[in-house]
Amino acid sequence: MKRLYGVQYLRAVAAIGVVVFHAMERTGGHFAIGAAGVDVFFVVSGFIMWVLAEARHPSPGTFLRDRIERIVPLYWAATAVMVAGGLAGLFPNMRLTAFHVFGSFAFIPHFSPSDGGLWPVLVQGWTLNYEMFFYVLFALALLLPAARRMAAMAAVLVGLVGAGLILDPEGAVPQTYTNPLLIEFLIGMGIGKLWLSGRMPAAVAGCGLLVGSAAGFAFVGVTYIGFNPYMLGPLAGMLLVGVLALEKAGRIRRFSVAAYLGDASYSIYLWHTMAISVVAKLAGMLALPTFATVFLAIGAGVTIGLACHAFMEKPITAFLKNRRRPARRAHSVAAT
Repeated sequence: MKRLYGVQYLRAVAAIGVVVFHAMERTGGHFAIGAAGVDVFFVVSGFIMWVLAEARHPSPGTFLRDRIERIVPLYWAATAVMVAGGLAGLFPNMRLTAFHVFGSFAFIPHFSPSDGGLWPVLVQGWTLNYEMFFYVLFALALLLPAARRMAAMAAVLVGLVGAGLILDPEGAVPQTYTNPLLIEFLIGMGIGKLWLSGRMPAAVAGCGLLVGSAAGFAFVGVTYIGFNPYMLGPLAGMLLVGVLALEKAGRIRRFSVAAYLGDASYSIYLWHTMAISVVAKLAGMLALPTFATVFLAIGAGVTIGLACHAFMEKPITAFLKNRRRPARRAHSVAAT
């Protein structure tokens, strides 16, 4: 699959948007629209999964193995750090229970005993419950003929969201897996199908989509009107199509820093809140002005993510890939 730098840049922007959101929230400010980085992540995830599956034709088992290796080790490491910190009393407001910890590691949606929110020990890990659920559904769809996969995924995801609207479930699991956020994965898949068929708008129209999407996000961020997946999902889809239109036209160039931030976006997303919390506490002790605190918190959040990407994520990924190579060579020898 050709490396799409525009998509990498979107991942970088989404991750940094979430960092700014949490930095502002932790210091008493407001940048709620930064949370829409999650909506961009979900749409991009649906796009990437569809394109990769069409290019590589993985079996359901191979697909799930690759997704688990990509997501789980780093998330478990970050969750373990949070659990250790909670047990050590570093997070006074954190309450831990056996199921809360187990559910966090097992990607089981549950209500936090700390504040009743629908998230695991590592708060931003709530999005990974959606990701893992989507991966399982997508793996099952790979059992179907390629021509039927999109329709099957659409029927399941739309059906789940429709059931949620009708039944209004109260439990953590049904609330999660009937949330309209699921439609954002479907939007990304649909864009992936259009991309592979070559049906992308011209560059001029792509620029228009980018401007329209940015204006839409700004409107939601200022007015809070439409602050939901029904608005943010399509806006994220517009953003992705606009970027892909420019990509197709050859208008997007490689920028090393932006591309690397995109590569590190998962690590930045997982680890940034820890650095932000440390900065906020130190700033309070030193009586730093709010602007300086926000600036330092954003910088620390991005920096810890880059460090974890370089010294944890990349080595883990390399180790898991190298571990499979002897098995592949043995299979090749046996086949000759």
